[in-house]
Amino acid sequence: MDYAQVPFTNNQGERDLGMSKVQQKISGCFRSMQGAEIFCALRSDLLTCLKHQVGVGEAFKKPV
Repeated sequence: MDYAQVPFTNNQGERDLGMSKVQQKISGCFRSMQGAEIFCALRSDLLTCLKHQVGVGEAFKKPV
């Protein structure tokens, strides 16, 4: 925001949303709003794990 010479890009945001569009195209649609919300929540968690270099198994491990 401070440097006008650096071009704005939303590529990461587009990549993050891309899988939901692929899922929608493959199946035609999500069967319910709840299914779409679950898909988005899981996908969001997975992408967060990848961005922070945390193993998915470690992140989803059930607390003891």
